[in-house]
Amino acid sequence: MYTLIDGKAVSQSRRNAIATEVANRKAEGLPVPGLAVIIVGNDPASQVYVRNKEKACLEVGFHSELIRLSEETEEATLLSVIDRLNGDPAIHGILVQLPLPKHLSAKTVIAHIDPKKDVDAFHTVNVGKIMLGEDGFSPCTPAGIMTLLSAYGIDPDGKSCVVVGRSNIVGKPMAMLLLHQNATVTIAHSHTKDLAAVTRTADILVVAIGKAKFITEDMVKDGACVIDVGMNRDENGKLCGDVDFERVAPKTSYITPVPGGVGPMTITTLLENTLKAARLS
Repeated sequence: MYTLIDGKAVSQSRRNAIATEVANRKAEGLPVPGLAVIIVGNDPASQVYVRNKEKACLEVGFHSELIRLSEETEEATLLSVIDRLNGDPAIHGILVQLPLPKHLSAKTVIAHIDPKKDVDAFHTVNVGKIMLGEDGFSPCTPAGIMTLLSAYGIDPDGKSCVVVGRSNIVGKPMAMLLLHQNATVTIAHSHTKDLAAVTRTADILVVAIGKAKFITEDMVKDGACVIDVGMNRDENGKLCGDVDFERVAPKTSYITPVPGGVGPMTITTLLENTLKAARLS
């Protein structure tokens, strides 16, 4: 029988600890952690994410600033907003919600954020620290996954880990964090030959490709731990992951549900990074 990895419960425990520290900071007269979120345009998924982030900030007692810019906003205008936030001592973390409208360069925008306030860990300085295993901000989704593994006593040390997906946001940093925990890591992707043969080697399988129910039971080793990062809609419009949960779960030792698995941990890690930035300011 498999164990369901409850991201909501782990996330809530972490948020309670954050709220306690924020309350203590207030009592001691220390600055309240401040997070600024910039959203450009009206992407529906981004609107949902931004609302969830704002709600999470209120829940733990953070100072929160939400800046909404129109779809037509010029790059120079966006960069000037970031300049203001870089210089604002009340703001410890800056997040620009992706994707940006096509006329804006995400690379240019992210490079403009002060690395000390880059709580998404997308700036090249922070990406370099992740690669080198140096202390810095952890990328929110991969770090959230590492927290879940730790909470359930799943140690990557010496394990065969397969990450399906090679994005800069999840796949690549996920592989690095597992490697830093002494796992043997394989990154699989759209050009991988005989993907099922590769995924069947995994003691820990992390899937982040954005294809509904793509991973089927024949692709998973008996007793594997399966981490599903996907957030999709199935043919009935119901939320589902990249893993065919109903069929795969019985083969696993541990598995994350969608929703309620990795998702809650992503925003919680963002809060932890912002609190860390406040401590260092």
